Amino acid sequence: MADIMGAKIKRRKTFLMVSKFGTIIGMAIMFLAFSIAVPNIFPKPINLVNIVNQASLAAIIAGGLTMALIVGEMDLSIAYLASFAGVFVTGLMVNQHVPLWLSIILTLAACTALGFLNGLIITKLRVNAVVATLGTGSIIVGLTFAYAQGVPIASGLPPAFQNLSIGKTIGIPNTILIMVIALALLWLFLNYTEWGVQLRATGGNPQASRLSGIRVDRIKILGLCIASFCAGITGILLASLIGSGTSAAADGYLMPAFAAVFLGSATLKDGDFHIAGTLIGVFFIQIGFNGLAIFGAPTFVQYFFRGGILVIAVGLSSVARMIANK
Repeated sequence: MADIMGAKIKRRKTFLMVSKFGTIIGMAIMFLAFSIAVPNIFPKPINLVNIVNQASLAAIIAGGLTMALIVGEMDLSIAYLASFAGVFVTGLMVNQHVPLWLSIILTLAACTALGFLNGLIITKLRVNAVVATLGTGSIIVGLTFAYAQGVPIASGLPPAFQNLSIGKTIGIPNTILIMVIALALLWLFLNYTEWGVQLRATGGNPQASRLSGIRVDRIKILGLCIASFCAGITGILLASLIGSGTSAAADGYLMPAFAAVFLGSATLKDGDFHIAGTLIGVFFIQIGFNGLAIFGAPTFVQYFFRGGILVIAVGLSSVARMIANK
């Protein structure tokens, strides 16, 4: 009997070890494989900087999504909100002739307000988060097309706006610096503030949190507002990068963001959502995309990779939580 129990404990420890470090090991193997397969391109410094640069926008929106998932709510509107942010910020500058700094502030405020609306619908009307954010996401798409009239907003953008993404500070691309600052602030907020503790407590056990005096609804709304704010940052930077506000420019960020967060939740921790894991998940996915692009893989292969990673990530996260709670 003791031998059976010992074997079970050993298997459990082995699985937890694999789940915690499997993503990092897999990323290292994938990196090594691409480096051996295309040594003249993939491992070169310029391509490595390109990988980090391309991962920056995805990391910011995924970092915000992490905060929403920590409080136990899904937000399926973030990608549509990022597209809206890109259109709105460019429209303010081109159509309403609003200064760059004020356009950014107004856009981030509008995104946060839409996140607040999501929170109210979920917490006060008791609408399921998936249904609520799908609905508001569709409304946001409508707002985006109505504002842009279905036409990209490009002519008349100030050079300073484009420098937001393509410029460098002390030799480092601005997008990388913004990503580092954004994720560092999220990590500090989550781990070293009372609100961060309440976010984790609310996601872990809403009923116990409510009984302990935490205003659960407000904390859930806060998590959703942060997710929307980060989506706004990604949308603004993406519009700066492509030089226009395009109605569906950021829609493709939804699935990679979810894949990165769930993949990261099974990394280093027992199925808990956390910022460091999300960043690792983003880089795992971006290394895969970059390697496939260098190989000239067909578009359908990239979709297979994206969808497969999402399914595997959610599965690993769920099983890791199940094992950890036994």
